[in-house]
Amino acid sequence: MKIINLSTVEELILEINSLANHYIYRGQSNASWRLETTLQRASGKKFQRDFTEKAERYSLDNFSARFHLYDRENNEPHSLLEWLSLMQHYGVPTRLLDFTSSPYAALYFGIEGYDFQRQPEFALYCIDYTGLMDRSIELIKREDSRFTETRESIQGKSDKVFDDFIDPFNRNILWVTEPDRLNARIDRQAGCFLVSGNKGMGIEELIESDSYSEVDCRKIVLSGSIGQNVFALLRKMNISGKSIYGDLGGLARSLALQIRIYAA
Repeated sequence: MKIINLSTVEELILEINSLANHYIYRGQSNASWRLETTLQRASGKKFQRDFTEKAERYSLDNFSARFHLYDRENNEPHSLLEWLSLMQHYGVPTRLLDFTSSPYAALYFGIEGYDFQRQPEFALYCIDYTGLMDRSIELIKREDSRFTETRESIQGKSDKVFDDFIDPFNRNILWVTEPDRLNARIDRQAGCFLVSGNKGMGIEELIESDSYSEVDCRKIVLSGSIGQNVFALLRKMNISGKSIYGDLGGLARSLALQIRIYAA
């Protein structure tokens, strides 16, 4: 993973604008944090295949069995990744890691929970979606002669490809998914998910493996001194909790963020 240290908003904008349109992004409030899923963090020292398989199955069985009792706004999911994305939406630990095709939405998530008092370095991750998916498809073909798909042919059926060719075999493969049926919040955020096909291997571990060494993955480390400047930039672009979430919760998050900034 390429590390890029930046200390001004001007440098940040130039770096973002230098990237092609096929990158996906993730912002994190502290640059020292690794790329870890909620399930990985919840599992702690027990993060290994046997435990996470059992944890995911337990959560999925209970969530899907009771879905109809509580839900009034979502269609019932049809694929594993649709179920996991809905579970993630409601706070169940999953092996999905949130990304977005918008670098500025990702920056908002990076500062939403940012500590403006201590001003640690924060980060914006940038991954070449095209390169990653081409590499993942190549790896599947090496392991399974039946697989003949291309990045173009999987459009609209990437969830089914994951269900049929990746998840059952616990492959050391990264996959980007935009669930076939988006909820409004994911659509508003231009959201997608990065997921490891190996339930016992973390996403960052796979990114840094030899298998993905040729895929462009950048970690832009941002100086804590520009946190407020990034907020000002996003505000001028009308990117806030109100626009990102589109509900009362988003309004509340937006107000809380402003109070923390003014208190810094």
